[in-house]
Amino acid sequence: MRLTNTMKNVRSFFILLALLLLPSCIFFKSATKEFNLTAGARNIQSGQALLVVEQSSLFFTRTKVYSLEKINGEWREAIPPVNATIGRNGFAPKGEKREGDGRTPSGIYTLGTAFGYEEKVSTKMPYRQVLPDDLWVDDINAPDYNRWVKQNNTTAKSFEKMRRDDILYKYGIVIEYNTNPVISGYGSAIFFHVGEGNNMKTSGCVAVSEVDIKRILSWLDPQQKPLIVMGKENEIMRSWQ
Repeated sequence: MRLTNTMKNVRSFFILLALLLLPSCIFFKSATKEFNLTAGARNIQSGQALLVVEQSSLFFTRTKVYSLEKINGEWREAIPPVNATIGRNGFAPKGEKREGDGRTPSGIYTLGTAFGYEEKVSTKMPYRQVLPDDLWVDDINAPDYNRWVKQNNTTAKSFEKMRRDDILYKYGIVIEYNTNPVISGYGSAIFFHVGEGNNMKTSGCVAVSEVDIKRILSWLDPQQKPLIVMGKENEIMRSWQ
């Protein structure tokens, strides 16, 4: 069958598009090939790590979470990569995160207490049930800035209710950013939690689907001193190695 000029042009367009996207497909193939994980193992004293990586290609930017565990000194995927969302204004370079800027802090941080609406969840991590009077202080002038407090025990003028009317904090993990020491104004309430769906961005946290966070919570083990490594691909390469 003879092809019209229009059909030829359409076919040529899709061939060109496939060639342009091919490097991206290769890039997203495997976390163990994307990063020099063996080199990173020499510097990071942990047996588990979540890599939150912003990956860019010619046509799009996406964020993935890789769940990695160290086996015989080498990092391997423990759970297949999952999609994630970060702050509405992307990643803040290390040391540049500020309160209310809508950015997710880059860097390497420990994972702290898991939390959620249910009394108990399937996880080995230390877990705290969120109650209606639980608040997280984001008032930069308050002495308990970036702390989880009870409503009757704070004079803060600005805070976030931990027991929300939606599912965002149904399951979550505290990312130990700006917690020891706490520096006023450098950002608060940075969590790994349930996302809103439809690729909705956060105010600075990392969000994944409910199914994915439950699987990650079940896998995490405090004995392995789990870390979270966050940033753009080139920043991850520097910090990881």
